[in-house]
Amino acid sequence: MSGTASCFAEVEQSAFDPADIVPGTGFEPDSHGGPKRAPGRGVKRMRDFSREVHMSLYELFKPKGPSGFGYGSTAEQVTEGLSLEGKTILVTGCNSGLGQEALRVLALRGARVIGTARTLEKAKAACDAVGGKTVPLACELSDPASVRACVEAVKRAGLRLDAILCNAGIMALPKLEQAHGVELQLFTNHIGHFMLVTGLLDQLSDDGRVVMLSSGAHSMAPKEGIQFDNLSGEKGYQGWRNYGQSKLANLLFAKELARRFAGTRKTANAVHPGVIKTNLGRHMNPVASFVFGTVGPLVLKSVPQGAATEVYVAVHPDAARTSGAYFADCNVARPRPDADDAALAARLWEVSEKIVAGLPAR
Repeated sequence: MSGTASCFAEVEQSAFDPADIVPGTGFEPDSHGGPKRAPGRGVKRMRDFSREVHMSLYELFKPKGPSGFGYGSTAEQVTEGLSLEGKTILVTGCNSGLGQEALRVLALRGARVIGTARTLEKAKAACDAVGGKTVPLACELSDPASVRACVEAVKRAGLRLDAILCNAGIMALPKLEQAHGVELQLFTNHIGHFMLVTGLLDQLSDDGRVVMLSSGAHSMAPKEGIQFDNLSGEKGYQGWRNYGQSKLANLLFAKELARRFAGTRKTANAVHPGVIKTNLGRHMNPVASFVFGTVGPLVLKSVPQGAATEVYVAVHPDAARTSGAYFADCNVARPRPDADDAALAARLWEVSEKIVAGLPAR
């Protein structure tokens, strides 16, 4: 299946008031000064998405990789037997699709999960549905003030992060849209997460992990990789090409962050979740939607399968030894050649810093 159909959890983020994470909102400080879910909201309320796994023809013919997992593995399977008690993991886009499944499985394994969505209401609804030790926050990735508020809320709560799972995103917008003069997919998928992750680096534990949800669609990025002379999209825009550019940016960000982590136990990796039918494909044209509906049961991954790779890279002990890699089907894969261009990644980081520095303070 080509990268044009690569889908993942629908982006759901938005503005957050740090005052929402104080007594009276369903949270109380724990012994470490951080917020915790009020008593009485246990894992028994979790929905068992593992029962919704379907078997595609493709997975019947694709063997598992060196990790012991593969195309058909689910998020529950890659975490089976693991205890995440004492771990704190932040997941963006927690209220639907892969983010929702990652939230559920990580909480099921005992982690305290900070789930972000476009609005606090959506984040709370997602966390309530899952139960366990969850903390809802809003983080609208296209709104710098919201991202900064989310960062400050985590810092103010004194939360140390064992992993940041950058799952949220938008895909293949049919018409050019912008945020602060930058094409919206690039701003939301890359700049928003760049702000979030760099803002939380001091909160990352000594062996913390950053996982960027890229996509096989990164191969659809322009031939020059990142169009630094057309970040606005005004010199030419194509929905899928610009989506691919944003996914290549996610990959390059992970690569550069891994280089900056060199000499530490911290890791940064990018992942391709697989081809999955989620709400992210709502902008597809009628022909593409028909094709998906017709052949989907034969080739598409289920949501539990799609969430497996990002969850594996975020928490599995074997993944702790790898940094600066691109994963697909829970195994290291090969991205397009310029994804390994250190100069391109460094330039993207520098340009991203300049964009962030020029954003309004509020």
